[in-house]
Amino acid sequence: MKVALGVSGGIAAYKSAEIVRLLQDRGIRVQVVMTRAAQEFVRPLTFAALSGEKVITGMFSPGEEHEPNIDAAIEHIAVAQSIDALVVAPATADVLAHFAQGIAGDFLTTLYLATTAPVVVAPAMNVNMWNHPATRANLEILRQRGVTIVEPGSGYLACGMTGAGRLAENEAIVAAVLAALGASQDLASETVLITAGPTREKIDPVRYLTNRSSGRMGYALAEAALRRGARVLLVSGPTSLTPPGAAEITRVESAEEMREAVLEFLPTASIVIKTAAVSDYRPKVAAPQKLKRKGPVMLELEATPDILKEISLRKESQIVVGFAAETENVLENARQKLAAKRLDAIVVNDVSREGVGFDSDRNAVTILTQDEVLEVPETTKWEVAQRVLDQVVRLRQKRKMPAKV
Repeated sequence: MKVALGVSGGIAAYKSAEIVRLLQDRGIRVQVVMTRAAQEFVRPLTFAALSGEKVITGMFSPGEEHEPNIDAAIEHIAVAQSIDALVVAPATADVLAHFAQGIAGDFLTTLYLATTAPVVVAPAMNVNMWNHPATRANLEILRQRGVTIVEPGSGYLACGMTGAGRLAENEAIVAAVLAALGASQDLASETVLITAGPTREKIDPVRYLTNRSSGRMGYALAEAALRRGARVLLVSGPTSLTPPGAAEITRVESAEEMREAVLEFLPTASIVIKTAAVSDYRPKVAAPQKLKRKGPVMLELEATPDILKEISLRKESQIVVGFAAETENVLENARQKLAAKRLDAIVVNDVSREGVGFDSDRNAVTILTQDEVLEVPETTKWEVAQRVLDQVVRLRQKRKMPAKV
């Protein structure tokens, strides 16, 4: 997802840098649009360095030999079509007035008119400006048009006065953005422990046993849980993926290392989702030196710890969800695992299918609980993650319901 963050000319403009980081932590791309006045408070380079995106500072940017850039002339349309939400923080009285009256005098106000994406504004100004009838009227117009207003806080203002007009807390602004993007905060009180990726079991100093897991499913779940307000503890096997910035990540290699990390975090977690493809076997003895090629080699293997089963034995009130990769008798094997490991739910997929599961951005799964079977046809792993978390929320709500007398 991508949002445009409009920064207008108020003393609170420096706080927008933290909003960029908080949105990025939730896996959201941010492109900053600055008004001319905003550039008097914060330099565009600050936002460019934080966002990794071009910062838009005006309707037109010079092309070669300072000739007008034709592409820039319609850039507001391209940005308007590419974003999932427009956020303005801080939003000055001037910007609110332009928005309300449909005056497109710069890139930000033109972008507002050109986009059909949800709009969130976080006003910040002097208390008298905030209470002025003109500002109140403009805010009412914007509300009627569906704009989300993140009300400012009260307190000591930069102008020396005390009252309403302080920019809302960054967390409140980000929560409003996530809500506008359709990201419910239904996991806001939860700590979600997620395992992801493969494990590696050492054969010798240069070789190991592993599997094809990329970690994409677990990382998608981590990002989705963060957007829904959860604290995320991510225990990851070796993978090239970049984790969501707000996830508390622990990197491991072997099944034993993953077991130790999971059991350490288990008491603090309210939800456990085990997507990691943990090696079922490991060499009984790892060679201290590289094995030389001398013909056939016999490896004696032993079973690795069954982490999921151990979790189910130690859990208290946690919701525990397992994943199963199967190639035959998919539902039958999943039901057996659901019962044997005392899981609340299991997500199973047929990894023999081409184009889904391992090494793919797509997946097709079946989610089984004790009394429900939910088919999720082939889609993105992000969408699968959302469906899994929907089921987790339902399980949590069901558990909290009072028992029938």
